[in-house]
Amino acid sequence: MVNVAVMGAGSWGTTLAKVFADGGNAVQLWARRPELTEAIATTRENPDYLKGITLPDAITPTSDAQQALAAADIAVFAVPSQTMRENLTAWTPHLKPDATLLSISKGIETGTHMRMSEIIAEVTGAEAERIAVLSGPNLSREIAEEQPAATVIACPDLNRAKLVQAACANHYIRPYTNTDVIGCEIGGATKNVIALACGMASGQGLGENTIATLITRGLAEITRLGLSLGADARTFSGLAGLGDLVATCSSPLSRNRTFGKALGAGATIEEARAATRGQVAEGVISSRSIHQLGEVQGVELPITQAVYAVCHRGMSVAEAIAALMGRSKKSE
Repeated sequence: MVNVAVMGAGSWGTTLAKVFADGGNAVQLWARRPELTEAIATTRENPDYLKGITLPDAITPTSDAQQALAAADIAVFAVPSQTMRENLTAWTPHLKPDATLLSISKGIETGTHMRMSEIIAEVTGAEAERIAVLSGPNLSREIAEEQPAATVIACPDLNRAKLVQAACANHYIRPYTNTDVIGCEIGGATKNVIALACGMASGQGLGENTIATLITRGLAEITRLGLSLGADARTFSGLAGLGDLVATCSSPLSRNRTFGKALGAGATIEEARAATRGQVAEGVISSRSIHQLGEVQGVELPITQAVYAVCHRGMSVAEAIAALMGRSKKSE
């Protein structure tokens, strides 16, 4: 048993708290809003993000970051990617010197184009060997319902990855280890953008051929970007690559796909946000930073470019589809 702090009580953070608790660990679940902390403590449910799921008694909700982190052997960062830096700045003084720092957020920071593990290293001063990421085909509601799934724990220090693996393994989650942090993070961030594209296509009434094309060509551009940054190509054919991509692009539980579908059906950005009940569709913001990162790296990302144009440049979904289909012919 280890002590775990999950910093963020959204749907995925709450689900991971349950996963670690069901793995036999003591878990502190930090929520920003005291009223949510009180609701979780009183009802043993997260009424805002995971209604109907009973949370184990091993989870202690709190709104006190110092209390949550004081004894944490594993600190899990479960806040939106664009708020990671701000939150870490406040949390760093409370981290144990040798705590494993685990990111479950999927995105690229606007402006700096940094991955979450890079932000964690910069803000906390922790060496890379202490920083891990979790990624895979992990739709939170299904995991909270204890449907069998697998995930990947990536860390340069394989022994530390195994420590997290042991802590989160239970009867419905099978974690695998990996040392390719770059590949897992690029796969996790970029698949959200491809899922937006799949949702847009669905919203336009397009069928499975179109979705399969977007998933397959999306995987190709994810791989190109990852390799340019030093990732291992094998990662993208695994759970943190293809597995995560298929789940996020195909499921109605995916916020990014749902957001994209609303846009494809003619909704504005604000109307699409309402369709996801105010939850963060990371791909909307990340489409800008990933598009810019591709330009910096000299990597062609046509689907990402199209999503960026729809979300940030006023292009219609129909125009984006026409632009993708009108690109010059090439070999696969």
